[in-house]
Amino acid sequence: MLHPLDEFPVHQTPLSMSQVGTSDKNFYDRCYFNAHDRTGEVFVITGLGTYANLGVVDAYATVKIGDTVHTARFSDALGTDRMHQQVGPYRIEVLEPLQRVRVVCDGDEHGVGLDLIWEGSFPAVEEEPHVINNGLRNILQSSRFAQMGTWSGEVRAGGRTIAVEPSTWLGSRDRSWGIRPVGDADAPGRTAEAGGAAGGFWWLYVPLRFEEFQLIVMAQERADGHRTLNDAKRVWADGRVEQLGWPVYDIRYRSGTRHPEHATLRLHDMRGTPVTVEIDTLGFVPLHLGPGYGDADWAHGQWKGAGWAESVVVDLTDPGVAARIPFGNIDHVARATCDGVEGYGLFEHASIGVHVPTGFADLAAVAP
Repeated sequence: MLHPLDEFPVHQTPLSMSQVGTSDKNFYDRCYFNAHDRTGEVFVITGLGTYANLGVVDAYATVKIGDTVHTARFSDALGTDRMHQQVGPYRIEVLEPLQRVRVVCDGDEHGVGLDLIWEGSFPAVEEEPHVINNGLRNILQSSRFAQMGTWSGEVRAGGRTIAVEPSTWLGSRDRSWGIRPVGDADAPGRTAEAGGAAGGFWWLYVPLRFEEFQLIVMAQERADGHRTLNDAKRVWADGRVEQLGWPVYDIRYRSGTRHPEHATLRLHDMRGTPVTVEIDTLGFVPLHLGPGYGDADWAHGQWKGAGWAESVVVDLTDPGVAARIPFGNIDHVARATCDGVEGYGLFEHASIGVHVPTGFADLAAVAP
């Protein structure tokens, strides 16, 4: 099938722009946004993904107000023109590439509505490539860019309409594409014999915004602490990118849980000068309880039928919900200082199963 973009010299493969360069079913192209007013009381997480080899497009809009998480999620057949980023009442409009984006969800009948405009405060920055291999093949191989910015518009959920002002509201966003597990799970085959040989999953992603710069810190480790992904950058408003070396972390968990309450990140600039970041977590959203990242009821890219829509409401104080929270990736609003300068952003963290450096010896282990 031909695509309108085939008229332009933008091809990357010997295929029409209606196709991607691999037949792997797990190819995806997805954007993610978060927005908050710096208090943690209200936290918005939203995004849209396309899955070219599955023929699916889906989106979610999640709003946490207090201890209640409201999510509207949508899925449909992917059309031939992927430049048209819409599924049901949800759409994304690129007003100025890499700078201004409009996100609209007219999904009030499903519990969430919003009309927001993103304005980048610093240049978008490319992150390090992310690769995970299960011993037989790459199950994740993706590229991503990230950016800090501000928001304007409004959010509607829980019977409230909340005005969003750029003087207060900020957030981070990323767009990633490549291969990662999406849709229905692959047959385990030989990999099942490993019996969870990885032992655990430990992940840290911290984009922070300060007055003069943004920080992007990423780390992923195996159960024994071996680091498989490492990235720490300071991006200045003029576009300068400064590497900050190998992040050393110290995370304080709430007693009897794996809930991070405070973290210290120790970095070094290119001259070897120490850079210390102190972080307190505020409100949080479990990405597997509504937004679809590892959700038991809906996975990104999964075919749910034409015109599918669903509303999900999660009470974070419910004991049954609380028991499920530790077994997924969790986004926290972050209040931070970098060498005494105040900033805000995201503290995304998952610690599932064994992680020797932080003392979690098995799946059930918690902080003392």
